[in-house]
Amino acid sequence: MNYEVIIVGAGSMGMAAGYYLAKQGKRVLLIDSHNPPHAEGSHHGETRIIRHAYGEGESYVKMALRAQELWNELEEQSEEKIFLPTGVINIGQPDSTFIQNVISSAKNYSLNVEQLTADEIKKRWTGFHVPEGYIGCYEVDSGVLMSENCIRAFRNQAKAHGAVLKVNAPVTSITIFEDSVQVDTADESFTAASLIMTPGAGTRKLLPLVDLELPLQEERNTFSWFETDESLYRSSDFPAFSFELPTETYYGFPSIDQAGVKIGRHDGGIPRDMKQPLAEFGTYEQDQQDVSSYAEQFMPRLGSHKMGKACTYTMTPDEDFIIDKHPGHDHVVIACGFSGHGFKFSSVIGEILSQLVIGNRESTLDIRPFSMKRFSK
Repeated sequence: MNYEVIIVGAGSMGMAAGYYLAKQGKRVLLIDSHNPPHAEGSHHGETRIIRHAYGEGESYVKMALRAQELWNELEEQSEEKIFLPTGVINIGQPDSTFIQNVISSAKNYSLNVEQLTADEIKKRWTGFHVPEGYIGCYEVDSGVLMSENCIRAFRNQAKAHGAVLKVNAPVTSITIFEDSVQVDTADESFTAASLIMTPGAGTRKLLPLVDLELPLQEERNTFSWFETDESLYRSSDFPAFSFELPTETYYGFPSIDQAGVKIGRHDGGIPRDMKQPLAEFGTYEQDQQDVSSYAEQFMPRLGSHKMGKACTYTMTPDEDFIIDKHPGHDHVVIACGFSGHGFKFSSVIGEILSQLVIGNRESTLDIRPFSMKRFSK
């Protein structure tokens, strides 16, 4: 079968792109080296936060708002629970760049955000201990995405609209012609008019197949669950959160379905050798030590550490995404380097990628900040 679009990497972004293309009647093939959802992708670990007033910069706000619309649509169309409206509180010192970006985003986009003092935070959510002088920006309309459910929903919807999915099929070669592409696995060869590459943690391995090299670095990061007093931390009463300290940044989730509070450290990842298996949680002392130390100081009413998992971030030097057409081939589109904060955007990035390969169109959102050309200066 000759496809219109081949997608290499059927994880968060790729599966979303496959759905939006198939929904428009395009003949789509998705190829993945694993069988999503799985433990090697950016969707690993059950939950992800979606924030709208974006501390990483206002260039993300319109994308976050469109992503939320698309997640809501996906939930309506699927049988999966996609979004929990827990709210999200961003806590930090008032002069931090992150908090200032949140405040600025909220103001410029008229977002429903409450600014709270340390005492107001502790009074509203007694499970927090917040140092004097810190503030919180509570995003009322934000919340939690059930990440593995999201992938399942996109997968089922894509297949229902005719997309073909090849799993456990690592790509061995890619040949780009003037108006088509050929993608080979160990057992099969496929052709299409256009190619989308969303290989996640496998990006650096596959980019040489299309004569590209980008400044990416894989990091190993971890997250943990803690024993929890449900009366304090259940998801109906307690928000998801980010907590910025002077030298560390943490994020976390309320207890969902009595699973316990989940906490991860966003920064401080360990460079990962992709030729080796992902080191299990507990391999390094800091895996448990960092989050436990945070919990003892700032969420002292939590119980003991229950369990942890490891995951992989694919980082760019500036921690902003790469979403762009191949510099030499307009019919090849690449999205990668999501730097540990991309999952919430995967719905809208899937939509953007589908736009970029249909009739050589441009995205309806401004993706200029995510051009790979910024690294060639």
